[in-house]
Amino acid sequence: MPKRVLTDRFCAHAKAADGQLQTDYFDTTKKGLALRVTKDGARSWTYLFTLGGRRVRMTFGTYPATSLAKAHTRADEARAALEDGRDPRTALAKPATLKAICDEWAEREGAGLRTGDDRKAALERLVYPILGGRPIGDIRRGDIVRLLDKIEDDSGPVMADQTLAFLRRVFNWHASRDDDFRSPIVRGMARTKPKARARKRILVDDEIRDVWDALDNAPDLPICYPRYIRAILLTATRRNEASGMNSIEFDGDNWTIPGERYKTKLDHVIPLTATVKALIGDKPEGYKGNAWFIFSTTGGALAFSGFSKAKRALDAEIAKRRKADEREPMPNWTLHDLRRTARSLMSRAGVQSDHAERVLGHVIGGVRGTYDRHEYLDEKRDALARLARLVERIVSGRPTVLTLQRVAQGAVGS
Repeated sequence: MPKRVLTDRFCAHAKAADGQLQTDYFDTTKKGLALRVTKDGARSWTYLFTLGGRRVRMTFGTYPATSLAKAHTRADEARAALEDGRDPRTALAKPATLKAICDEWAEREGAGLRTGDDRKAALERLVYPILGGRPIGDIRRGDIVRLLDKIEDDSGPVMADQTLAFLRRVFNWHASRDDDFRSPIVRGMARTKPKARARKRILVDDEIRDVWDALDNAPDLPICYPRYIRAILLTATRRNEASGMNSIEFDGDNWTIPGERYKTKLDHVIPLTATVKALIGDKPEGYKGNAWFIFSTTGGALAFSGFSKAKRALDAEIAKRRKADEREPMPNWTLHDLRRTARSLMSRAGVQSDHAERVLGHVIGGVRGTYDRHEYLDEKRDALARLARLVERIVSGRPTVLTLQRVAQGAVGS
């Protein structure tokens, strides 16, 4: 173990001693610090110390990426940790980021959660770009508030509260494992009242017409977006289920969403009506692959994913049209509201409740759910055909059955 005063000049030209695979040059000015040089010329910083009666070696980094001055600083920090009774390997470890802690929680606690994929997608879209790279111990209450403000403005208060609930769960889990961490989340951060978190928003007829018209006229929408939005409503699917629609999932007039990307983790079959098949269209011109994403901005190679930007452009067009007509602004709505709207419209179109629930892929409980293995494809096909016809009447401005009933009731009452 050669000892000497380490200088930048020496560190830059140091070589392993003859016949050795590696040589540690200990710095006489910083006890325990050494420059390790391998036979191949690689240089790294090590620190040798005693902990619990055992000799322990830790690495600081490589030279010259970690300079001599920085290595001296790290050695001083390690010595200070030892004097405080702490393990330098833990005390000097790089602080864990929020993303790293979320990933660790998902691996240890979140495996198998039914909503795991949805949560991961929400974090990647809404949280990681802003706070994902920050050390979790540096995140303050104000950071959480500003994050929730942005999510509320862009995606609505319910999404903000869903994100808050997940972050609270991760922070509390991390606090139970770390002596020094305290969660920055406190009561009062939620953006909605408990009863309001169970969303009930559906689009009324005028709003459906506004969406349809705006899809045809908004200047900044991706080319696939009008077809994509209409498909969500006409298939009563969730946002990611529709965006991931791939030609390989088609079998004749049926679309099977595989269980690995469906919320219930079960395959879900959706009969394709003529209206939806028209939205699907043909194979993109020039695409060479055997399978392609139906809604894509890359010619079928990748599924559409620019949800927030496209939704803002659509909302801006709706707002412009309503202002021009001197109407009130359209209340905030989300893409998931289209699925809830589809369910309501099926009831209006006379679809049996049981059949409508199966269109949505809801699991039927009790004895019936256990023993009734009929796939209800014909019933679901009829339900979706009724939905398509009702939507066509709404967007064309023709009276619906419900409108005619109200007119008749008004005439009788007069």
